[in-house]
Amino acid sequence: MSWAAKRVLVTGAGGFIGSHLCEALVDAGARVTALIRYSSRSDWGNLEHLPRPKRDGLEVVPGNVEDSHFVLRAVEGHDVVFHLAALITIPHSYVAPGSYPRTNVEGTLNVLEAARFHGTPRVVHTSTSEVYGTAQYTPIDEKHPLQAQSPYAASKIGGDKMAESYWRAFGVPVATLRPFNTYGPRQSARGVLPSIISQALSAGEVRLGNVRPVRDMTYVSDTVAAFMAIATCDAAIGEVVNVGSGTGISIAELSERVLKMIGKELPVVTDEERVRPASSEVHELVCDNRKATRLFGWAPTVKLDEGLARTVDFVRAHPHLFKPDVYAR
Repeated sequence: MSWAAKRVLVTGAGGFIGSHLCEALVDAGARVTALIRYSSRSDWGNLEHLPRPKRDGLEVVPGNVEDSHFVLRAVEGHDVVFHLAALITIPHSYVAPGSYPRTNVEGTLNVLEAARFHGTPRVVHTSTSEVYGTAQYTPIDEKHPLQAQSPYAASKIGGDKMAESYWRAFGVPVATLRPFNTYGPRQSARGVLPSIISQALSAGEVRLGNVRPVRDMTYVSDTVAAFMAIATCDAAIGEVVNVGSGTGISIAELSERVLKMIGKELPVVTDEERVRPASSEVHELVCDNRKATRLFGWAPTVKLDEGLARTVDFVRAHPHLFKPDVYAR
């Protein structure tokens, strides 16, 4: 499918992955509606980082996916809807668990119902590897059991199942992409990698939670390529597809690699306030990406060191976005 002149809606467009997806879609010639969360500050989130010509290529619409009336109007007339809007921070889900089903389940329901009403030709729903919980086997394929080890994960499982139900019950052409740990420029300061980098650049130590868990790190441009590929793949309708590098690295090893890249020797200190509850810790997530390769020819292209260098450059160039003194506590 050519993206030229296609009308595309991206929910969560002001977020980390959403902003990169909007940028790629504009580059591909799509007519992009960027749905961002309403703010009285008129803040476009990560879309502010796009070069002016690319920002001018967007129709930015502030709103809230929890409002079904708003979503019904926003979805109308679009050829593809990429649904990325979500509450994503795991630690906050322990503090405010009720917020998560409202956004991640009800918000997804609103998008799916609007797509059903308008006959939208394609919806891409965003999942997360956190729905698997601690791996029962690795690499993790799409048949791995789902296990909610945080309120966040439970809400994402709910959203995923809502997407599945709308395909099975109503024939809504929805495909679910399940990214593992995406990283890169513009990632939230609360993410583990930006936290490591910002502390390494400006603090005398790096304070983290549990550094033993293993994660599958995928650079954001590769994740965006998977979003665009699954949207054009008829065989992916009604399917869940994992996207990840297929290689795991512990948080401790990731910290060592960042410190070496920056050229510093700093202690990495475990901060008990940042450790998950014992039964909530997800110890290992490594992706089996063979289904993505089989269905739409996807494979990661950016090596970890290359992606880390780009991310370090971004954090170094935007120190005002990060608060190492806060996130170190």
